[in-house]
Amino acid sequence: RGFSLLSLRESVQPELSRKLFRLIKLEINLIHTHEAAARDRMAIATQLSEWGEQTSDEAVNDISDKIGVILSEIGQLEDGYVASLDVSRSHLKMIRDTEKSVQPSRDGKSKLYDEFQKLKAKEPQSARLVLLEQELVRAEAENLVAEAQLTNITRQKLKEAYDVEFNAIIERAEKQIILAKHGRRLLELLDDKPLSPGDVRLPYENGAQARQVLNDAEDDLKEWQPEHKAAS
Repeated sequence: RGFSLLSLRESVQPELSRKLFRLIKLEINLIHTHEAAARDRMAIATQLSEWGEQTSDEAVNDISDKIGVILSEIGQLEDGYVASLDVSRSHLKMIRDTEKSVQPSRDGKSKLYDEFQKLKAKEPQSARLVLLEQELVRAEAENLVAEAQLTNITRQKLKEAYDVEFNAIIERAEKQIILAKHGRRLLELLDDKPLSPGDVRLPYENGAQARQVLNDAEDDLKEWQPEHKAAS
């Protein structure tokens, strides 16, 4: 694997927390991807509206402008999703931090055990064996507490992290569906029957209906409620 700042920072992490450290860093990449998707979606919405305006077609101008509003709302959904990903990531960081705190306890216990066994084999009558054994008992007791805390935190925070993320995925998807359906309603207001050369299309009279579609979309988003319960 090539050298990078990430690989350097990963290498100085305690062995126990190294994999989760990398996972948390990958979550940052995911967050940046959705932030970029939001910006791109908003830019596309603006460009679509500007294009429609210069077509000199009243119907295309109005419908493309309102589709741009729908696309802009879809882009804004990414902001809420990103916020939830960040919360999910914070739960994973709590597991990582607990892992980092447990590593010295494991290492200390292992070091004392190795030292005790070496001295026992080399000098079985050494008075230091008693002291080492007492230190080892204390280290094992401290490690038991640390390991119990780790398993409790791991289960709790893993569940919380992905509960937040899955809930956010559901919310984003359901709101995208709401907006997409209203977007299709807008498309139905655009008469696309082919004209023969010389024919004149009827005047566009669906402006009020198009505005109502946006109002309906706004109302549906406000009324949206999750149908699922948070994990307990």
